[in-house]
Parts: sequence; C-alpha cells; structure tokens
Amino acid sequence: MQAFFEGKYVDMADARVSVMTHALNYGTGVFEGIRGYWNSEEEQLLLFRVREHFERIHRSARIVRINIPYTVDELVDICANVVRSGNFREDVYVRPLAYKSALQIGLSMIVGGPDEPRLVDDDFTLFAVPFGNYLDIEKPIRCTIASWRRVNDNMIPARAKVTGVYINSSMAKTEAVEAGFDEAIMLTHDGHVSEGTGENLFVVRDNRLVTPSVSEDVLEGITRSTIIQIARDELGLETVERPMDRTELFIADELFLVGTGAQISPVSEIDGRIIGDGHIGAVTRALQDLYFDIVRGRQSAYRKWCMSV
Repeated sequence: MQAFFEGKYVDMADARVSVMTHALNYGTGVFEGIRGYWNSEEEQLLLFRVREHFERIHRSARIVRINIPYTVDELVDICANVVRSGNFREDVYVRPLAYKSALQIGLSMIVGGPDEPRLVDDDFTLFAVPFGNYLDIEKPIRCTIASWRRVNDNMIPARAKVTGVYINSSMAKTEAVEAGFDEAIMLTHDGHVSEGTGENLFVVRDNRLVTPSVSEDVLEGITRSTIIQIARDELGLETVERPMDRTELFIADELFLVGTGAQISPVSEIDGRIIGDGHIGAVTRALQDLYFDIVRGRQSAYRKWCMSV
C-alpha cells in the first residue's frame, strides 16, 4: 500500500514526518476525508464527490496560508493512483493533508525577518485505508449537548478543515463517550446549535428540513450539500438554513447527523429526551436509502458524483 508523500509515491511505512514539524507542534494543517465505496456488481471502487473535496481543501489552504502546489485535477489523479495501489475490494477512507512542513520551533508561519519575510515551507500528503461505519447507521444513536463550545470563526475558521481545530471536537467527543453517549452536539459561543463533533446536523419538523446556517460556525459540508439537494430533488423537501436553539432539537420529529465519516446517522435521544418515537424516522430512512444508492453508483442521475478507480 502506498502513500503520496513529499512529491512522490512511497510505501505507507516510509511516509513519516519529523518531531520538529511545524504542523505537528502547532496544528498548522488542513485536511479532507473522502470515502470510496465498493460496488460489488461492477467490481469497482467509487470515490464520492472527490473533486469537491479537493476544491474545498484548496479553499481551506487559502484561509490558513498554506500553498498546495497541485491543481484539483492533479490531486484527483494522485488520489486515484494511491487508491489503486491498495487493490481495495472494500469501502475505503482517503485522507489528504496539506501542512506546514518546516522543521522549526516558533508559532509564526513567517520566516526571514522584516525585510524579506516569507511563509514557512508546506507539503502535501495523501493516504487511503479500509474504513467501515464511523457512527451507527442501522440504529439511532444517543447524543448529549457538549459543555465545550464550538470554535468561533474569529478564533479559528470553522469553515476550513484545520487540523488544530479538531482538539475542540476531540474534547467534546471524549466527554460524550465517557458519559455513556455516542456523540456530542456542540453549541456556538452564543448558545445556538452548531454541529456534531465531526458532522453537520439536520432536524425534520413540519415536513421540512432545518439545519444551522453556515454562519453558525459549521463546516460547509459536502455531505450536507448533498442532502439538501437530494431532499429537494427526490423527496420534494425544502431545507431551511437558519440559527437554531438547543430546545428545537428536543421537539424535532426526526434528527440526524451527516458527514463523510458519519454518512447519515439517525439520533434517537439527546440528554434523556427521546426524539420523535425513538426510531429511525421515515424521512431519515428515505434519505439513507437514496444516499447509499447514490454513493454506490446505483442512481444514474447522480453517477457524475462517483469516480471509478
């Protein structure tokens, strides 16, 4: 199995960074998560919305001032080559990572002094591993409201997938698991619903979807946009994007989390309050069925989202 590292394809075991790497010490990196789904009928591995993921990593890199020396097309080719090298016949997860690779101690991403300042060196790596379900999709999960607030855009940009941001999510996820829950839901600094620790959030209420707007410190999720589109086009359901209070979660008809890792994970309970009837709701189930048909290439109208490798 190969990884792409320092501009070339190497064995996974040889893709290593120094303990002095700036990104390791200070969280100065941006990343993506891309799923590949095995289609057993065609015997093909299908990467889902791969171009959109690489477009987003370029946007994240601009925010954090990281240079990615590869175009979106080049990144797609690198990704396909790495996945092919693994000869996978199962679902996979692909991790692209662009990061500050300079070997130095010091917070600043600028070197060279005031007369000739320049940004420290960057690098890009990518690897793929077999990957199953991150959260349960066959039965609803139990969630809690995290005591940790979601980072604000004026602290660390939440719309960028910055490696350092995810200590925020890790703390909330760990707190939830230690308390006996499957996942945490995070609030913004002013108490509105933001998202899960690694997922966007939707509720079903009065036969429409409601999700926190992108101004609520959420990641601009690719699965999120997928759900909004297929709910409209296939189920005729409108999605309202707006601020959401925590108590709206308690009175939702249905609630589910979405993301590349989580896929579509229904929620049955939040802090002891049962959502709907406590089972997977009709809208959630319909969206799950549609989504998994689409990502495995079984819906011709959306086959353009799937790249065969």
